[in-house]
Amino acid sequence: MPVERDDCIVIGVPMTKMARGLNPKLGRMIANMMYVGLLAEILGLDQGKLTKALAQQFKGKARAIELNLEAINLGRAFISENVDISDIPFRIEARDVDDDVFLIEGNEAVALGSHYGGVGLLSWYPITPSSSLAEALIAYIPEIRVDENGDHLCAVIQAEDELAAAGMVVGGGWAGSRATTATSGPGSSLMSECIGLAYFAEIPSVIWDINRTGPSTGLPTRTQQGDLTMLYEASHGDTAHPVLIPGNMEECFEFGWKAFDIAERLQTLVFGFSDLDLGMNRWACKGFEYPETPMDRGKVLRTQAELDAIENYGRYRDVDGDGIPYRTLPGSGLDPILYRGTGHDEDGIYSEKPEVYQALMMRLKRKMDNCRTWLPQPVLREEDEKEVGIIYFGSMENSIQEIDDILEDEIGRKVSQCRVRSLPLSPVVEQFIRDHETVIVLEINRDGQLYGILRRELPNDLIGRVHSAAYSDGLPPRARHYSELIKGVLKEVAE
Repeated sequence: MPVERDDCIVIGVPMTKMARGLNPKLGRMIANMMYVGLLAEILGLDQGKLTKALAQQFKGKARAIELNLEAINLGRAFISENVDISDIPFRIEARDVDDDVFLIEGNEAVALGSHYGGVGLLSWYPITPSSSLAEALIAYIPEIRVDENGDHLCAVIQAEDELAAAGMVVGGGWAGSRATTATSGPGSSLMSECIGLAYFAEIPSVIWDINRTGPSTGLPTRTQQGDLTMLYEASHGDTAHPVLIPGNMEECFEFGWKAFDIAERLQTLVFGFSDLDLGMNRWACKGFEYPETPMDRGKVLRTQAELDAIENYGRYRDVDGDGIPYRTLPGSGLDPILYRGTGHDEDGIYSEKPEVYQALMMRLKRKMDNCRTWLPQPVLREEDEKEVGIIYFGSMENSIQEIDDILEDEIGRKVSQCRVRSLPLSPVVEQFIRDHETVIVLEINRDGQLYGILRRELPNDLIGRVHSAAYSDGLPPRARHYSELIKGVLKEVAE
């Protein structure tokens, strides 16, 4: 079928015939490597790099390396003999890289960070694009998480489904372990009941959602930022969860360990929020800052003397006024260890009294509001002329500089930037909006989910300053597209 597009360079290649001619039995499997050869010849990719990559991928399997190399060479030969590449304006050029820079996937960085945060339980059910996070976490256990006897310090369970995985995480958190799972939007939907339990019973838990394009099965191998609202308000009833949103590899690692500290400090479920683009692609990284302070285990009572020192101790009593009660752990010999997912008073006793429920829900809200100032704070890049500001989050970081350059070149204007790194929103975000006449929220979804959260939480006098530039088609954000959206918003504001 002919390709009737003027923005494509079309090259006809008899792939099936070539693949079967090379190896009739494995023709379909090696066709992808022929594509690699075709592109390598067109783009000028060094053959030595390909040979090295094959050796690394197949690790000593000589026949596999040989067959795939033959497929690459066949693709190269076809282009060399049949196509004049001088008319094709695309090439790959090698560039110098600092010695301290390396490439890593976001999911792998999160997995490493989780280990340095003391993860003790991984329960998971495979789902694209989160599976590589769990697989990386598992792969590192024999290298960095063994005791002096060689025993593993992190348990791994592949659950029968996402609901079971979430239940195990909540159980691990109740028992005092640092427990986590990795999933994507469909899995987070299935975990909803356990998410509500962790919130209401106040059990430290960590879930990483690596966003793919939804809804439903959606586009499993495409990227999006469409799970933000779901995570922030996951489960039924009135809920709110801390959501950590990394924008680069360093933050993927940092939030990997920090999520556990936050979960135990707040005694709640914490979401890490990444996406397929950030999680499964390799990005440049200059190294990680390892946690230097002891783990923040929060308000855990470990001895009878500690418990006796608290007057009128109750599992859900707010002694310090910050909304966070003290807790004991199973096996400590201290009572009580009760956690309750039904209505309860400050002692953990079942109650349906209206005033008891109201007080409980307001306390839960208070501890969420109090964390706004100490969760990962926004990253600001402000201009002297504070006329236009942009708010964005996550993997949009990889396009923001190009967007800024386009706006400066084409409309002569540099814009201030505020990258949100966590929910609930920091007061810094509100101040950023107050400081700018027009604020545009960039995000990779259809409905402007962060924009919606801002409109709900901002004072009424600021809502009119905020505008949405949301777009999603499954692909990573293109700077040109978003710069056009921004120019459209500015035109509407001016009119």
